[in-house]
Amino acid sequence: MGEKLPLLALAHGNSDPWRPTLIQLQHLTKRFGSLTAVDGLDVTIEAGRVTGFLGPNGAGKSTTMRMILGLDRPTSGRALVNGESYLSLPQPLREVGALLDAKALNGGRTGRNHLLAMAHSNSISPSRVDEVLEIVGLTDAARKRAGTYSLGMGQRLGIAGALLGDPPVLLFDEPVNGLDPDGVRWVRQLMRSLAAEGRTVFVSSHLMSEMQLTADQVVVIGRGKLLTNAPVSEVIATNSGRTITVRLPDAGGLARLKERLLPHSSRIHHLNDEELTVEGLTLAEVGDHAHELGVRLHELSGKPASLEDAYLQLTADSVEFGSAVSGGRR
Repeated sequence: MGEKLPLLALAHGNSDPWRPTLIQLQHLTKRFGSLTAVDGLDVTIEAGRVTGFLGPNGAGKSTTMRMILGLDRPTSGRALVNGESYLSLPQPLREVGALLDAKALNGGRTGRNHLLAMAHSNSISPSRVDEVLEIVGLTDAARKRAGTYSLGMGQRLGIAGALLGDPPVLLFDEPVNGLDPDGVRWVRQLMRSLAAEGRTVFVSSHLMSEMQLTADQVVVIGRGKLLTNAPVSEVIATNSGRTITVRLPDAGGLARLKERLLPHSSRIHHLNDEELTVEGLTLAEVGDHAHELGVRLHELSGKPASLEDAYLQLTADSVEFGSAVSGGRR
């Protein structure tokens, strides 16, 4: 489906070149009755980088994005795009592009007609419709009814709609849902190319491995509150450590090694009679302790720290539905 990424043509939607634009959340709060969905968020989403928006189910991510786009009214605080509310923008598609729900369209229209209707509403040239269809790889499917599109094709059409006005600000909620691995890689390249052009790219996702590859910055929320807003590398370094796996041929030796390591690491998980994991120590330190005890190792290996590890550590107290199985929330 055309995985080659064409260069985006700037200023097709705008008569004047756009300048870098910020999203500002100023003490943004949303309550639904007694439930506080978003709780006093103060965040600035800057241009020129991909900012990942992370949090457990029910954390308030979708509600926050809806308030940025004027679909939900804040209980208090403000969501601004370049100092203005979305609802005050005369031609919003030229300022902000968004994909929140790929199914939010008239399935009886062709993909091209769906985009033409959007373009007409904001005085965007029909030629731009054909350009974005090519960018997302839907040129051959443009005259098919959108209701017949697969989930992945629907996502591509939604991305085309977000790009239609060539906006400086883009919001995407789970943009890789339904895409195959090639499509996921294409979205990753697209997000990074948009940021490289100086645009503000704000992406919500539950795929930590993909966010680690895509995002420069991450905003993490839990139960509506801000948990962190920092570069990906800093979040990983601060909130997760290298996990070391140790495997021994006998339970007695494993128990002795665990007892030896406990004063040096508070994160030791006894997986079974032959295996445990350790955080907070180096491979050399664990190996030296085993040598001093005279225990024989069958495995001593390390797994690099990841955004997933850091995210789970950050959100451990914010998960609405914790699992009781091994490896789940404790």
